[in-house]
Amino acid sequence: MSMGKQGGKTVVPKLRFPEFRNLGGWTTYSLSEISKFVTERVGTTSCTPYTVTSGVGLVSQEEKLGRTIAGNSLKNYFVLQSNDFAYNKSATKAFPQGFIVRYTGSERAAVPNSIFSCFRVDQEIIFPAFMENLFLANLHGKWLRSRLAVGARAHGSLQVSDEDLMALPVPLPSGTEPLTEQQKIADCLTSLDDVISAQRQKLEALKAHKRGLMQQLFPREGETQPRLRFPKFRDAPNWEEFTIQNLIDQNFIVGHLDGNHGELYPRSDEFVADGIPYITANDFKDGFVQFEYCKRLPMERARRFRKGVARDGDILFAHNATVGPVAKLRIEDEFVILSTTATYFRCDKNKLMNDFLLFALTGPSFVAQYTRVMSQSTRNQVPITAQRKFFISIPKLLEQQHIADCLSSLDAAIVAAFGQLTALKTHKQGLMQQLFPWAG
Repeated sequence: MSMGKQGGKTVVPKLRFPEFRNLGGWTTYSLSEISKFVTERVGTTSCTPYTVTSGVGLVSQEEKLGRTIAGNSLKNYFVLQSNDFAYNKSATKAFPQGFIVRYTGSERAAVPNSIFSCFRVDQEIIFPAFMENLFLANLHGKWLRSRLAVGARAHGSLQVSDEDLMALPVPLPSGTEPLTEQQKIADCLTSLDDVISAQRQKLEALKAHKRGLMQQLFPREGETQPRLRFPKFRDAPNWEEFTIQNLIDQNFIVGHLDGNHGELYPRSDEFVADGIPYITANDFKDGFVQFEYCKRLPMERARRFRKGVARDGDILFAHNATVGPVAKLRIEDEFVILSTTATYFRCDKNKLMNDFLLFALTGPSFVAQYTRVMSQSTRNQVPITAQRKFFISIPKLLEQQHIADCLSSLDAAIVAAFGQLTALKTHKQGLMQQLFPWAG
């Protein structure tokens, strides 16, 4: 392919490696000047069908879906070679204008022609890993945003013309060593990706450890003895089994209500920017309420509610639409209001620790019970009447404390690891804004 007019305007990145600072600015080229479309189809040849996972890359259909879904359409799929690029015309949260991914495998791969446009760059002037990072920084999204009509879709895919895609301006280092500078940038970002990947693995290992520990520290359904107990409790009596209703009757649980507000259900025009949080099941994440996403009601309107009025320290359980997430309510306000999708549990701290109950509601026995209830209905919900029939096993307060402290410390480690991962991702985004001249 030809470089044609040898590029357009010159741009300068904010951050550049020292050895390249005196080599002049970068030059922009249209994608059509540095690449060509891949047009080869599978036909009767042998290829492995692939699909895309946004933010991950191309994976075989077998690996992602557990089966191959290409069927008779496989013959029309585009064939990819190593370092080819595939543009998936499906909007995601991270890439609203679609996701462009580099194929790094060695086998002949194939992707659906219906939702992919594929192209091959000229590797005499492009270092593929550098180009990949341009697309991860959403170079194409910034260009295509103004060229996509609102709601412009056909059969679920974005309507992006080949002409608009190939007109994409691509900034490339100029000077005497353009490929060397591209590789230096790619190597830098790849090294950071390796650190991010290692941190992600650490986070997943902590989560897996917690899941395994939960299976050991809490009895399974129908049992009153956990498989793992702290040494000082190994000779202690078995845990006592109660239904939630038993716990309410015996004042272990002194409050158990959902947000079934009936005629008091708030209208959409009653919500305000600043007020009392109105919490739904979708606002729970990793044991916390994400208050930044909550709707809010004026104080005078919030005081009219008689049900679903939750207070600091209550344990929240998502029981409708989204089922299973739990959170401990931590607020400075006097109260919050729960929607119809959430239930609160309020405990007598002298009999049942809130923090212990928080973890017990995600233990193997409780999960098995609400999963069975959901399997018996077409509706994804566990109403409060069903919750009160569920069994839960409880040890004495001191053992509750040990279990809650153990799992809380593990949660703190998970939160810290997640924070470190987020910081690394933010650092990479900031670095790309400095290294790529358009991204800032």
